[in-house]
Amino acid sequence: MTDIVKLLSLAVATPDNIMYQSEAAETAGRLFSDRFRDFKHLAGVFESAGIRKRYVARPLSWYEQSHGWQDRMEAYAEVASQLFVKTAGNALIRAGLRAEEVDCIVTVSSTGVTTPSLEARLAREMGFRSDIERVPVFGLGCAAGVSGLGIATRMAKSRPGAVVLFVAIELCSLAFRLDELTRPNIIATALFGDGAAACVLRAGKGGGLAEIESTGEHLFPDSLDIMGWKIDDTGFGIILNQSLPPFAEANIKPAVAGILERAGLTISDVDRFICHPGGTKVLVALETAFGLEPGSLDIEREVISDYGNMSSPTVLFVLERAIFDGLPPRSALIAMGPGFTASCVTLKRVP
Repeated sequence: MTDIVKLLSLAVATPDNIMYQSEAAETAGRLFSDRFRDFKHLAGVFESAGIRKRYVARPLSWYEQSHGWQDRMEAYAEVASQLFVKTAGNALIRAGLRAEEVDCIVTVSSTGVTTPSLEARLAREMGFRSDIERVPVFGLGCAAGVSGLGIATRMAKSRPGAVVLFVAIELCSLAFRLDELTRPNIIATALFGDGAAACVLRAGKGGGLAEIESTGEHLFPDSLDIMGWKIDDTGFGIILNQSLPPFAEANIKPAVAGILERAGLTISDVDRFICHPGGTKVLVALETAFGLEPGSLDIEREVISDYGNMSSPTVLFVLERAIFDGLPPRSALIAMGPGFTASCVTLKRVP
């Protein structure tokens, strides 16, 4: 069938600056311990997060200074543009395609704002055609790696043969705050990193890394306080509810079951769950919810150890490693994010 959407390629990238977790813990202690009475009780998160290192947009010394909207967004425009060119370019090379062959671009990001959007700013440098269709998406947060892939899939399916480029870019570290003496901000400094991923999709016969079988989302009512941004003159400020792991354990399975049912599938039809590693406690909650053996989300733990939680692109870093290891007959990409939302995309191994 010509409307089967194929994942033709996948590429990932990070900024050049490495921040080891030991350095982050020392720096946070120096910046917060004398000003925030509860810091000592929270400092253990730097070890319990299961993170060895992260990649960040700026050198560590940058985060020890106060910043406002302007310099945060200038840093976002600069580094996000570099990551867009790198990931999109590599994904196209791996697909054996040129930039002028791209018909549609879906770009997701929730950690910075540029207008014109990134793909417009970079159109000449990349070599995109003037009639390209652009779909920039803001606000999906950690779920956007899966939700955005779903949007790109539906764009590809609606026009068989069209080349759709999907790019996810997040610079979470630019939201680190010195003025926020709160539990969520301390956790954010221990958890989040920066990165990008790009995929090339096309509906048609033959080839590809995998077939994208189905897409879907579930929006939970009355859940706006679980995750998101508060926005003030200084920049983004993290909203992160400590009830997320128990919420995920109680609610993710029925939400995903409903998404799969709409596609004519059940939980038992899935051979491997490929999950966004929001944190070690969230991974334990997901394993419990889906009845998986403890520690079975091993690639997810490797990715969060090596990169931290990069928000939307993180699940695509997991997918890259899962593809390298060899996909089973059917996989389900799972991510949760602001809304509060669960997103699911199922993949079938290419025959």
